[in-house]
Order: sequence, then structure tokens, then C-alpha cells
Amino acid sequence: MGDIDFTKPEYYTNRELSWLGFNDRILGEARDTSLPLFERLKFLSITASNLDEFFMIRVASLKDMVHAKYTKKDIAGLTAGEQIELILQETHNLVNLQYSTYNRSLIPALKKRGLQIIEEHEDLTADQKIFVDKYFEENVYPVLTPMAMDSSRPFPLIRNKTLNIGALIRKKTAENKAEKEGHESLEFATVQVPSVLPRIVCLPDGKNGEKRVILLEEIIERNIGQLFLNYDVVCAHPYRVMRNADLTIDEDEAADLLKEIQKQLKKRQWGEVIRLEIEDKIDKRLLKILKKEFAVKDADIFEISGPLDLTFLMKLYGMEGFDDCKVKKYVPQPVPALMNEDDIFANIRKGDILLHHPYMTFDPVVDFVKKAAKDPDVLAIKQTLYRVSGNSPIIAALAQAAENGKQVSVLVELKARFDEENNIIWAKMLEKAGCHVIYGLVGLKTHSKITLVVRREEDGIRRYVHLGTGNYNDSTAKLYTDCGLLTCAEPIGEDATAVFNMLSGYSEPKHWNDLAVAPIWLRKRFLKLIGRERKHAIEGKPARIIAKMNSLCDREIIEALYAASAAGVKIELIIRGICCLKVGVPGVSENISVRSIVGNFLEHARIFYFYNNGAEELYMGSADWMPRNLDKRVEIVFPLKDEKIRKEAKHILDVQLADNLKAHILKPDGKYEKIDRRGKKVLLCAQDYFCEEAMKRAVVPVDPVRDRVFIPAEHIEEE
Repeated sequence: MGDIDFTKPEYYTNRELSWLGFNDRILGEARDTSLPLFERLKFLSITASNLDEFFMIRVASLKDMVHAKYTKKDIAGLTAGEQIELILQETHNLVNLQYSTYNRSLIPALKKRGLQIIEEHEDLTADQKIFVDKYFEENVYPVLTPMAMDSSRPFPLIRNKTLNIGALIRKKTAENKAEKEGHESLEFATVQVPSVLPRIVCLPDGKNGEKRVILLEEIIERNIGQLFLNYDVVCAHPYRVMRNADLTIDEDEAADLLKEIQKQLKKRQWGEVIRLEIEDKIDKRLLKILKKEFAVKDADIFEISGPLDLTFLMKLYGMEGFDDCKVKKYVPQPVPALMNEDDIFANIRKGDILLHHPYMTFDPVVDFVKKAAKDPDVLAIKQTLYRVSGNSPIIAALAQAAENGKQVSVLVELKARFDEENNIIWAKMLEKAGCHVIYGLVGLKTHSKITLVVRREEDGIRRYVHLGTGNYNDSTAKLYTDCGLLTCAEPIGEDATAVFNMLSGYSEPKHWNDLAVAPIWLRKRFLKLIGRERKHAIEGKPARIIAKMNSLCDREIIEALYAASAAGVKIELIIRGICCLKVGVPGVSENISVRSIVGNFLEHARIFYFYNNGAEELYMGSADWMPRNLDKRVEIVFPLKDEKIRKEAKHILDVQLADNLKAHILKPDGKYEKIDRRGKKVLLCAQDYFCEEAMKRAVVPVDPVRDRVFIPAEHIEEE
């Protein structure tokens, strides 16, 4: 066992290809005909949105490596250039499957249900043409700005992710002259499809109340001649570019981080084009111009059989009148420990409180900050903010607390990807309200989720703490599965104070009571915990690890898991997205299983279980097992000390390990397969189970240990 080389590239899966596999699992939900129709639209929209971000960040980063002649290989033995080649192959296949699903399955199903998407403006009826032309004249035409390219006007700057219509036009007076001279006199022109207008335009209802819609770009394409009155429009086709949106910030050289990020955000719109989407029937002459001006290779061009940018399907999902085509909206339930007349501080003093979102409402977290803002006995509030909602009640409460004279310190992470602009706005607002705003540490993202409330009580100062696995975002808390802990345990209170002193004053604590904090201490803690299970297995003792997270791609952690598996440790991983570990490798990972759950909610919680020879230890936190989380971010992982809460967290893991409806199982060939349900007497979807459980407990609060109704995973097949 000691002679095994766990660093061999064949023991690892490339990170980017693993992510594409995750997006393919989401696409599998869009293809699942057992799901309500509009839920399938939603999943297809998510795959498109995911792919956009993947190219803007991950593929862009690989392109930068190629330009810099960076030749170091990844853990799977691939150079950046080799990764790009494989990514483009897989992505072309994925996009073809997206549009096959859209055209062959979803469009016919929508029409059958009474919703028709007019795909070509030529297919409009006479009455619809009148309606569309009037809509264009009154609503669209005044907003459009056509741009041409000729000897005096260079190719216009096309913004990242915008949908555009490119056209070849010809002067009417020049037509005959050009033909006589034996060449075409064509000019390029383009117009951006305005994002300020709805992309989905409802047409007058058809027979039997059938709803009909058309996309804005089709309306513009139909009327594009009105933008070029002295020209003939030879052809017009939609196109879209994806640019490098990965911010490069030299924080050591930036005198003002806020101003530097604002400057870099503007550059995001004009980065290198890394992907060009075009209509598959595009005129080859028009394509030649686009290809030249954007400097893209054939592999970077995606010919689309259908509407570009399928994220519009999320807007379609929001249409009224199709409730039978959607999963019934789940309403987050009250937290049993808080279903009484006591205030939140009194309830926390009774004992630690576990929150499980979105099954339990996020309101207690908001109320925690709101109550602290108004409570005259609260002296200080300290909080880290990574992503918040557009109209955040937590931001409002923090501002009110400062106005009420409390000491308010807020770390706003300006480098939260694609939330930079929002966070800059919030930071400025909080500063104006009198809060002390920290912009994070140089070279690190602060990704931890922690709130500290310092309160004066009869027996002295008491510290109340909220720790979480997800962001302080009341909107996404209804969509993401996350866990949180409310506690006033003094050891954690002391650690929380040390965290904020470290963030604001750069003081490194000499020791921690309970919290494990990245980037200095967390990696060591995880390696020690994994190593302890390995030691127990070598000694012939039972050894087991269960870990739930979003991604696993850290080589050192994977090597430790391989060593533990080789020693006989049973390792069960619940990983939503990226997994660079391979299962079933003889002598290496035969004791490791990996499952990915893709469902109505985005699995986001991080939970870690170690058997520890019967003295079980459970942890939750903000960190995945990725190099960036362990080495380049401020992350917090916290232990669960209360016995009831430990059993509750273990219960969450047990239910997910028993899921046989939404779980995908990783196979030795690197592919994921859903569990064969044939012959299964009990079918279990973990997310549905937690919803039902939360609703039952909201009616009659139960003891989470004594009154459990769950069928344990190991007995599920016998029932």
C-alpha cells in the first residue's frame, strides 16, 4: 500500500471536463419527460447560463495560458491547449444536444400544451404581421441604433453576451453598376437586440385561447429594412459573442481596490472573443466578416439550429397560466426551535439551532440582524458579505444599526465574480450609513459566511454567532440548499471575534477554539481528519468518511482520500459538480463512491462526517475541497457540538445517500448514471423528502432525534 503512487495522471479527471459532465447532468433533467414541461424549460435555460459563465471564465483562463505559452499540465496530465481542444469537442456535442432537446422535444410539447413559439417571422399570419409591424414601429424602432462598417467607420465594438443581428446591405443605386462590373458591392451593418425590451413578445391569442409568442430578434429581422432605407438588405442573421470576462487585478499595485475593480469591470465588455454563436443558416459572406473581425477559429464558432441564447426560457417559465406545467412552489417552513413567543436571542441561549434552507425559512437569519439592529443592548454587529440580493433586508438592517449608534463592521467582498458592481454599490451605501466597511484581504477572497452580534446582558457581554454554508442572500436562500448554525457558545464567540480582528487588523490569532479557517489552518485540519480515519483502518478499526460539497479537485485532498481508501476506509462523497477523483481504481479508490444530486434546488451545503472510531465528528462550512477554497480564500468550517444537531446533520447525509430518484452515480469510466429504479420498492427523492419533513414538523414540532420518521439508508431496499 505504501508503494502506490497516487499522483499518476490516470487517477484523475480533468476539472473542466468534469464540469461539462455536471452541465450534461442538468441537461438530462431538461430531457426527462417525466418532469413537468416548464421545469424542463428551466433546466435547459440553466445549462445555457452555466455554459456562458464557463466560457467567460474557465475557457478564457485557459486561452490566457496558451497565449502566455504556459505548458504546465493539470492533475490529469493535460496542457491548456489540450484542455481547450477537448472542451470544444464536448461543448459542440452538448450544444447539439441542447438544441435537439429544444427543437424535437420541447417545442412540440409546448405547442401541444397550447403555447406556440413562432420561430420564423415568415410563418406569421396576416393579422400577426400587422401586430408585429405595429409593435416594431411603436416600441422597438425608437430604441435601435444600427451601425455600419465602411472605409470611414471601423467594425463596431460588440459587447459581451449581447444578442445582435448582422446584415449585408447594398446601395440601391449601386446594384446595377456593381453587377455590370462583375462584383458585389456589399457593406456590413449590425444592430444590437436591445436588452431593455422584453425578448419574448406575446401575440394575440389564437384559436381556443392558444398562446403565441415571438422573439424580439425575429421582429427586428422582419423589419430591418426600415433601418437602412437607401439600401437593399441582402441577408440578416443573429449572432452573439462571448468574451474573456476574467478580471485580472494586481492588488499589490492598486492604490484603491474599489477604483481598480470599477476600471476592470469596464474592460470585461471588450475582452478577447472566445466563442461566436451564429445561426446555422447564416450567409457565408457574412460569416466570413464576423470570423475575421472577431479573430476566431472554426472550433470557436457554434452554428445554432434555433434561437441563440436559450436563457430566455427562464422568462418563458415565468409566464402566467401554466401552473400545471410546473412543480408546485415550495414555501420554506418555520424553524421548529423558534416556534414560540421568545425572541431570537432567548431561543439561541436555550441551545444551538440548526437551520436547513430552503426547507426551513431563511427569515431567522434576517431577523437575527434586524433584531440586533434595533436592540438597545446590542453593542456591535460584524458580518461578512459575499453575495446579497438586489433589495437586501440585511443591508438595510446593517445601515439602520449604524444609524442607531451601534458599531457595525462589514466585510464586503468586491471580488465576488459577477457581483462586483452590486457589491460596490452596497459598500458605498453602508459607508454612507456609518458602517465600517472592509474590502477584504489582498490576494484573497473572503468567502466565509459569519455574523457576530455582541450584546450586553445581566451577566456580562455575550456573543451570538451565525455561521453558514451559503450566502446572506434572502432570494437564493429559497433556491439553494444550505445549512446554518445559530449559537452563543463562548468558544465560537471568541473565535468569531478573532476572525473579524484578522480581517480588519491583519492580526493572526495564536490558536482557535473550534473554527478551522482557511487559508492557513483549514487544509491541515482536513488532512488530519482524513489521516485519522486511515490510521484507524490500518489498526483494523471501523473507519468511514461522508463528505458533501459542491466540488472536489484538490490533488492533496484526493491523494489523502486515495490513501484512506487503500487502507480500507469507506468513503461516500456527495458532490454536486466538479469531481476530479476517479472511483473503482484497483488498489486506489475501490472503497470510494461518488454521487451527484441534481434537483429542483441547487445543492450548495458543505457537510463533513468522520466516524472517528465511534466518537463521530461532524462539520459544516463555506469551503469546498478545491485549491482556491483551501489556499486562496478566507473560509470557515465549524464543528457541530450539540448531540441533537449532530444527529440532524447525519440525517441529512443519510437521506441524500438513500436518494434513488435524483442521484447520479459516478462510474469507473468517468460517466454518471442514474440509479436503476426497476424493482425498487421505495423510491426516494431527498429534496422532496426534506420538504415533506419540514412541513410536518412545522405543524407539530418534533424532537429531531426521538421522533425521526426517516427510513435509514441501509434498510431502504428491504422495506
